[in-house]
Amino acid sequence: MPIDAARVLQRLDRFTHERVLPAVHAEHVPLTVTAWHAPGEPVPFAEAVGQEYRPVPLGTPWGAPWSTTWFRMTGEVPASWIPDDRHTLELAIDLGFTTSQTGFQAEGLVFRPDGTAIKGLSPFNQAVPWSGAAVDVLVEAAGNPDIGSGSWYAPTPLGDPRTAGDDPLYALRSADVVLRDVEVWDLWQDVVAVRGLVGVLDAGTTRYARALRALDLVVDAVDPRDVAGTAAAGRAVLAPVLAVRAGESGHRVLAAGHAHIDSAWLWPVRETRRKCARTFSSAITLMDQRPDFVFACSSAQQYAWVQEGHPELFERIRAKVAAGQFVPVGGMWVESDTNLPGGEALARQMIEGKRFFLDEFGVETQDVWLPDSFGYTGALPQIVRAAGSRWFLSQKLSWNDTNRMPHHSFHWEGIDGSRVLAHFPPVDTYNSDLSAGELAHAERTFADKAVADSSLVPFGWGDGGGGPTREMLAAADRFADLDGVPRVELGSPNTFFARTENELTALAESGESPAVWSGEMYLEYHRGTYTSQARTKRGNRRSEHLLREAELWSATATVRTGADYPAAELRSLWREVLLLQFHDILPGSSIGWVYRQAEESYARIESDAERIIGSALAVLVGSGDRTVRLNAAPHDRDGVPALGGSPDDPGPAAGTVELRTEPDGTYRVLSDQLDLHLTAGGQIDSLRDRVADRELVPAGSLANLLQLHRDVPRQWDAWDIDAEYRRTVDDLLDADSVEVVTQEPDRVELRSVRRVGESTITQDLTLRAGTRAVQVRTEVDWHERQRLLKLAFPVDVHADRSAAETQFGHVYRPTHTNTSWDEARYEICAHRWLHVGEPGYGVALANDATYGHDVTRTVDGDGRTATVLRQSLLRAPLFPDPEADQGTHVFHTVLHVGAGIAEAVVDGYRTNLPVREVTGAHGVDPLVTVSDPGVVVEAVKLADDGSGDVVVRLYEALGRRTRATVRTGFPSGTSTEVDLLERPVDPRALSGDQLDLRPFQLVTVRIARA
Repeated sequence: MPIDAARVLQRLDRFTHERVLPAVHAEHVPLTVTAWHAPGEPVPFAEAVGQEYRPVPLGTPWGAPWSTTWFRMTGEVPASWIPDDRHTLELAIDLGFTTSQTGFQAEGLVFRPDGTAIKGLSPFNQAVPWSGAAVDVLVEAAGNPDIGSGSWYAPTPLGDPRTAGDDPLYALRSADVVLRDVEVWDLWQDVVAVRGLVGVLDAGTTRYARALRALDLVVDAVDPRDVAGTAAAGRAVLAPVLAVRAGESGHRVLAAGHAHIDSAWLWPVRETRRKCARTFSSAITLMDQRPDFVFACSSAQQYAWVQEGHPELFERIRAKVAAGQFVPVGGMWVESDTNLPGGEALARQMIEGKRFFLDEFGVETQDVWLPDSFGYTGALPQIVRAAGSRWFLSQKLSWNDTNRMPHHSFHWEGIDGSRVLAHFPPVDTYNSDLSAGELAHAERTFADKAVADSSLVPFGWGDGGGGPTREMLAAADRFADLDGVPRVELGSPNTFFARTENELTALAESGESPAVWSGEMYLEYHRGTYTSQARTKRGNRRSEHLLREAELWSATATVRTGADYPAAELRSLWREVLLLQFHDILPGSSIGWVYRQAEESYARIESDAERIIGSALAVLVGSGDRTVRLNAAPHDRDGVPALGGSPDDPGPAAGTVELRTEPDGTYRVLSDQLDLHLTAGGQIDSLRDRVADRELVPAGSLANLLQLHRDVPRQWDAWDIDAEYRRTVDDLLDADSVEVVTQEPDRVELRSVRRVGESTITQDLTLRAGTRAVQVRTEVDWHERQRLLKLAFPVDVHADRSAAETQFGHVYRPTHTNTSWDEARYEICAHRWLHVGEPGYGVALANDATYGHDVTRTVDGDGRTATVLRQSLLRAPLFPDPEADQGTHVFHTVLHVGAGIAEAVVDGYRTNLPVREVTGAHGVDPLVTVSDPGVVVEAVKLADDGSGDVVVRLYEALGRRTRATVRTGFPSGTSTEVDLLERPVDPRALSGDQLDLRPFQLVTVRIARA
């Protein structure tokens, strides 16, 4: 008679839940529990251990949101309990965990009385190995609220301790010393494995029928009144199913232990510090039990936190790294966003991460490990290569909402032509539990079966940490060579990448080209992260440029005057900026507490950087009463040399600006180069380029047009801008007032003010003599909810593509929607500038703090194709921070007509690095000059090794081959081409003082001082 699968599985599940699982613990004895509730923020063990602990019975509520309770648990192990091959001794502690996701609720860390961290506690990892006759442990229990399980858009007060409330969230459920029955536990793992196998086998096969029958019979074989005594009989029923070996031609997976720990997200940074200690100690405990278990861990910052807060645990990590079980991966300071950080910041992510791993462990990572970042810049392959690495891992593009990436193992080519080996695990998760379903999914979706037979599976509870469990290792054991699922091998990601590298090399040698993906890897999802939390994005942009200045002027002061170079302080500030570039902080997808602290950090970074800059400049310009202007940008400006300073008065700009009041009361502004008309609402309805003799505003259009969209995404509030937002728009045409603010011979400034809903928007539009650029300052007192504010500039330019600045170059994107890939890219990221052009003419749009943009084609009032550039200024999502972006914001925009990409590059730096004015005696000669303005100096600093050598980082910015001369303004010795870690490399560009550069090539030059 055919077996009814549903009934078999229903019977099995009840039997497992009611009989097998309770029998795993052959004996248990309750521990005596006392507790101390820590006031305020967490305290270190040394402070907690000395507090007064009071008795707490089971069921006692604890854990107000974000609070910490310390439990002390003591007891005696019965003398009759004798651990052996069949039984192991352990503690079983349930803090009151819920059945929702692990890492998003209560967690704990178990300590010995001497402060040694033993292991973390989480919902699916409650066991603590034990030895000895007496039990005495302390548990630091975190009352973290579950913010993410209910909804990804409903507002919640739980993301800030000021609004989260004081009611306890949890109740202590159990604390026992137990004797675990290994045979019963193994029976449970066998049942889980075969049940999972049945879920992936073809129901019409013999293999499926026999596996299902074994699950039916195992319930009969195990006596519910004596599970321990009959567990072996049950395992014998399942053994034949688990003994069938996998076919030789099947897929193989290399399973690497992993715990994705977001450095902040639905919890603050301080909680991540504790998550790292919990997860890492658990991983080490598992390593002690299983020498074949390998755990891959990224983010040097997280290791540094453990080193600071738990030095004894860090030394255990160091030993496991040496043993090859604890494997540093990634080579970055944190798992950074890659869309928003500047080029130098991404370089510093690699520098600080790789150097930490080299200094602390003697390990040089070869990969970049970014499984969860929201898309990947086309500049990254070159940065990876420049740091001495060659591999890349992610899986995030499996989240695409429109198109599927065509490959899983491939070469990724950057904007400069650099290539790295990339792998997207086809298991489509970085939190695998090694279930049969996930393994079968990996084989089924693997796109490169024809040329490769293996993939990587990162396994372990993640996002909020937790990591691998012994149950996952049991699954790996059972699936190591089992018919019906891919073969599973425990190992290091490095092993996988080396094998795949050899596999693709052999493929190329056979005459077949491995797959190549060229350019950015755009995530067709989470497009709102280019805009959410605008203050944090401004803080990032400002900090990056302040640190550029601090290093430049400090290095110049050291070389010119012998002043001390503040290397340690600069590194500390950089590391703080790098932390805030984590892929859930900078993109704007964390709780409000995270952004309150981020804004405090940026204020502190700005203060410290300004102090360093001020000290260096005071030494450089000397004592005097002259006004000295300093230019940290890489291009000369108004008589001030690039990377230097001048005491000379620039005088008035060439030309004049005339303001006319039209008969209807509107304003017309004429300069020697532009003729601009402003409407009564403050928009530009005419902008004529007098040099090129052409009108830039398309017929019937308005530039400098503020637009409000409804912004209610389907699911991920702070993350997403859905395509449907474009269907509803309010053009903000009316202004409460438009008035003249400044009228000088060489400058006119006009101000418009408008009230919109609960918000006020003030715009200052400035036109200066001698330039074809229009400056717009937009100040917004923002109090909207679920609305998107855009600033639009339609231009009469027929452009089939836009150019957007990215790290160390720019990326072209179509303005049309010919393909589904083009259509899905309806919101894009640009750094300091965006450019559109037709042969012989272009328009640039620069900004000082905006990343989200869109560029589309439109038809003007005369039926001609034009181009619309829009900046995404502000959003107002409700989750996870219900107060996101509320308050005052300021944005600077520069519209430059008749501009090529070269002018766009200059505008980007000019807008973000204003000239400084200080009082002193003399100017400052630049340390270095470059003959070609298209070769941009991105950093000038002293070498990290303390030698005093000057390090200069440059890149080709215009996308063409060029030759440039680099000259020093100080007595210098040999110039050496080096990698990002300032180690000599075989010269690819440098010969003497000459650089031969390919498009977008990045070069670091180390110059010895004579």
